[in-house]
Amino acid sequence: MTTLSITGGHVLLPDATVTRADVLIDQDAGSILEIGPSLAGDGDETLDASNSLVTPGFVNGHCHVAMTLLRGYADDKPLDAWLREDIWPAEEELTAADVRAGAELGLLEMIKSGTTGFADMYFRVPEIAAAVEEAGLRARLGHGVVTVVKDDAGARSDMQTSLEIAREYDGAADGRISTAFMPHSLTTVDEEYLEEFVPKAREAGVPIHYHANETADEVAPIVEEHDVRPLTYAAERGMLESEDFIAHGVHVDEREIELLAETGTGVIHCPASNMKLASGMAPIQRMLEAGVTVGLGTDGAASNNDLSMLDEARDAAMLGKLAAEDASAVPAEAVVELLTSASADAIGLESGRLEEGAPADLAVIDLEQPHLTPRHDLVSHLAYAAAAADVRHTICDGRVLMRDREVRTLDEGAVRTRALEAAESLVGRATD
Repeated sequence: MTTLSITGGHVLLPDATVTRADVLIDQDAGSILEIGPSLAGDGDETLDASNSLVTPGFVNGHCHVAMTLLRGYADDKPLDAWLREDIWPAEEELTAADVRAGAELGLLEMIKSGTTGFADMYFRVPEIAAAVEEAGLRARLGHGVVTVVKDDAGARSDMQTSLEIAREYDGAADGRISTAFMPHSLTTVDEEYLEEFVPKAREAGVPIHYHANETADEVAPIVEEHDVRPLTYAAERGMLESEDFIAHGVHVDEREIELLAETGTGVIHCPASNMKLASGMAPIQRMLEAGVTVGLGTDGAASNNDLSMLDEARDAAMLGKLAAEDASAVPAEAVVELLTSASADAIGLESGRLEEGAPADLAVIDLEQPHLTPRHDLVSHLAYAAAAADVRHTICDGRVLMRDREVRTLDEGAVRTRALEAAESLVGRATD
């Protein structure tokens, strides 16, 4: 057994208390052996966490990681126009090499900001899976499907591809990759394909992830055509089960919140993207009070425009208070839970908690910063003040991915160069 000791830090425990302790990790098993005092001498390798906060690694519950190539490409437009006029035409030009370059850039950004697990909906999933394996992160991956712009043969082929990807890559990267069936949304995938392929996903035993109730324009067509709200429409087609999770959930009514709580379906809140695209303010406090499992996600870097979960946590707290018109809504402790264990629960990962036997997925935050001084409440600092650049070390599955801001699993310079070249070429092809 090879062991790692993370020493001298303040450790965030599952009950949201913070204690001075060391963390001893079994690197072969990728799990936490012990949390307690005086464990520094027990590790084969030591990672210094003095004057730092040791937290669970952050979990990004919904993103499109290769969209880093489109960061800043199409800003300041509403969702439907943004997708149809800018994003989808650019994505038509994506090559496998583009997706690999964009994915590596996104994974580099996540490692440097303390994210150890994420859920991703995109295309060319084998390239993303290869990048995840190299980078050392934990992920739930799926092939996103849009049928409304395809003929019948193309739509069926795309749905089948999503199922096959889910079957083939589940358990890849030594178990760090899990999968899901991922129809893009309830309005971009035609009803006939949902009714045919959702039962096949259930037979395959894979969860389902999709965008739902992101904008008012996504709600109205379903109500007009089916005379039910979107999540009732989803439930009628077997798409609200306990292992499933939806992205956004901005425009949900009370019955839909009840449905989410009753079925155990997770909701991934993406506040920055929702604000940037003017999609609305999700009623997160009402969801939490109803017992809905709510996690946090960045969405893609084209609509955020970064992948920092610490930024997302602060946005979630601020927007949650504004939506509820209550300064006590979505408090710091709840936000930190959304950032870690709740996001992990929503997307079906076992990480998100620092306790004996848990996966050794951790982030270490440098507290020796002006904006983290004084240290009245470190949970408050994590929710409201900490930034991506404060992340000192990142560990996933017991492996040190970043030590003292130096990423070990990816060549940062080479990744940035490849991504820059790929992005410039992609935009050139898309705008010719």
